[in-house]
Formats: sequence, C-alpha cells, structure tokens
Amino acid sequence: MSSHSVLTSTRTVAASAQDIFDLLATPARHAEIDGSGSVYGVQDRTPERLSAGAKFGMRMRIGLPYKILNEVVEFDEPRRIAWRHFGGHVWRYLLEPVDDTHTRVTEQFDETGSRAPVVLALFRARARNAKAINATLARLQRWARDRC
Repeated sequence: MSSHSVLTSTRTVAASAQDIFDLLATPARHAEIDGSGSVYGVQDRTPERLSAGAKFGMRMRIGLPYKILNEVVEFDEPRRIAWRHFGGHVWRYLLEPVDDTHTRVTEQFDETGSRAPVVLALFRARARNAKAINATLARLQRWARDRC
C-alpha cells in the first residue's frame, strides 16, 4: 500500500481488542465514535453485528442527508475489520493488543481501490478524512475512559 493512497493514524486505547472490535462490529454504535460528524444512524435491515461479507446501510449527512450501503471486506476478529461502499475506498481498523486492558488502534482510509479519485480530490476528502480519523480515535479513547 502506498502512503499516498492510505491515510493512517494510531492511538492506544484503554480497552481490550475484543471490546473495541465489538463496538466497531455494531453498526448502530458507529455514530458514538464517528469523528466526521456524518454518521447518524443505521438503515433498515442492517445486521446488529457485522461479519465477513455482511452488508450494512448507514444514514449519513454531509450537507444533505443520504444513505450508503457498505460491505465488510476484511474481518479477523478481534484484530481487523474493514468495509467499503460503491466508491471503492476502504475504512479499516487494525487492533493490536498492548496488554489485557490496552489496545493500539490504527484507523485507515484506503483509497487504493477508489472508483472516483477525482471526486475525492474535489471534495478534499484526504484532508477531511485525516481530520475525521484523528477525531474518531479521540472519541474512541473517550468511549473507553467513560464506559466504566
């Protein structure tokens, strides 16, 4: 993967890899940690918990509300989960246990397979996604701290 096509940020979170994976694998909870401010709910017929190949619909808002259908394309519980939608780019979470109660979480926006690189460039997606990734990881840290 080229560094020009994959945005990556990593933080250590005070929670087990399994607890974090369970949160990420539950679409109805994505809005709790979404740093972009664009995720606000799930669509009908979205599974309660994700699995390999699962399709799930999210209600989103960037200016105007819209819906998007995603497919889980990587699933290695509790270490890796990733999904993509029709645009071809992938949102990925890599979980590396540090010890029993801490996990190094890496979030990636992988535009390697994007079907619309010009659209991503027009919307300045790279800069926005870099900011959103950092905000998501900060929200994940707060989630871990506040859940006790």
